[in-house]
Amino acid sequence: MDGIVNETPAPRLLFLFDMDDVLVRYDWRVRMAALGEYTGHSFEELRRRWWDRGHESRAEAGHFADGDAYLAAFTEAMGCAVPEADWARIRGAAMTELPERVEAVRIASEHGRVGLLTNNGPLAGRWIGRWAPSLPPLFGDHLDTTSNFGARKPEPEVFVRALAHHGVPAARTFFADDMPVNVEAARGVGIHAVLVEEHTDLREAVLAFVAAQERVATA
Repeated sequence: MDGIVNETPAPRLLFLFDMDDVLVRYDWRVRMAALGEYTGHSFEELRRRWWDRGHESRAEAGHFADGDAYLAAFTEAMGCAVPEADWARIRGAAMTELPERVEAVRIASEHGRVGLLTNNGPLAGRWIGRWAPSLPPLFGDHLDTTSNFGARKPEPEVFVRALAHHGVPAARTFFADDMPVNVEAARGVGIHAVLVEEHTDLREAVLAFVAAQERVATA
């Protein structure tokens, strides 16, 4: 967590959102096809060289000091030059913003602080704002990848560290993710967590949480 400092006052409510398949549609097949064409490797070979060896999971957990270190390791694993701009272009082309889900973030921002909590490494952290340009105006300085917290979902530590970073207790925190295991892990530390499926109206989920918190505050 040495790379992120939060000096702003703690909000009363905190809303944490996953990114892929929550705020954006992420088609990993598009990414892998483009990466395969770029490197000349088959899908199976791409997986063998990077993902199956656990490199991406380690990146998400903060193993690489920064985006440059990540890219150097990725390039070495691919066995060919992969400039940052091309890596980012390929990843970004697989992402499409989901306006109704982004609207849920806007609604949440009217009631507390919104923060991203996505299983991604430091290089992705550099580019999220350009991949999904609707997000920076809403999230401000809180477009965090799990690598910032030195752990990845569903490890409980990533949630505990995110709560400490924002200065908000679990009982006043909302979290949205598309992976049941991540939702259960968040609930395990006391966070109000919502599973986002294809037809989930995230706006309704946010407003329901706000209403419940208002009832608690006035009880």
